Amino acid sequence: MSPIFDCRDEAQLLSGMRQARQAIGRGDLVVIPTDTVYGVAADAFSAKAVQKLLDAKGRTRQMPPPVLVAGTATLRALVAEVPEPIERLVEEFWPGGLTIVLPAQPSLSWDLGETRGTVAVRMPAHRIALKLLEETGPLAVSSANLTGKAAGITAEDSEGMLGDSVAVYLSDGPSTTGISSTIIDATSLVGQAEPLVRVLREGAVSREQLRSVLGDLLEPDPEADEADGPVAHEPEAVAPHPAPDPDEPGGP
Repeated sequence: MSPIFDCRDEAQLLSGMRQARQAIGRGDLVVIPTDTVYGVAADAFSAKAVQKLLDAKGRTRQMPPPVLVAGTATLRALVAEVPEPIERLVEEFWPGGLTIVLPAQPSLSWDLGETRGTVAVRMPAHRIALKLLEETGPLAVSSANLTGKAAGITAEDSEGMLGDSVAVYLSDGPSTTGISSTIIDATSLVGQAEPLVRVLREGAVSREQLRSVLGDLLEPDPEADEADGPVAHEPEAVAPHPAPDPDEPGGP
């Protein structure tokens, strides 16, 4: 049975973080708390580890996981370009509940699944997640649950679904919000004639908050679209990145 470490206890935190680092280094999975929901994490640069993550959740390669990072320097290393409007979003909402889809850095050797040349990146606002990210580097992270089930808001919730497919569980009590991150597609801001940021999933950051930074670069609200006529809102129809499913925390 995989251990659960209560990271509210300093001794367990130290032991849990050590075992979590070792597990990531071996290509195993770790469940971690974030500022949204609990996430199951794997080394983003290990194709075998990412496949373990997908298998544990019951996902296909058509639903690649987002990547969590410890800061903006790592974001710049993972994406082809960080447009100025995204700089403003990052300054306003990171660390926090905003996942940003951008074209991936083409020189990177990794395999997250069928990403269509993009990567979804977030910096979580959680001390344990950030500490682990600082020590391991970028992690592929999906909600710590079986696909189709409610996202885990405690480590025990996640252990009940994922069991021994995860090597180490880090617990920090119940998630404070349980609200998944907002996911936006900003790929059109990189080298396209008609830049427009689209909301793939609404979550912790509202459209109003996004518009306060992006202005008209944000797609019209759904109500406005309906007034102008039918417009496809399915992420599959408008985004190069595969659409998130409802249990995906973006990464958590």
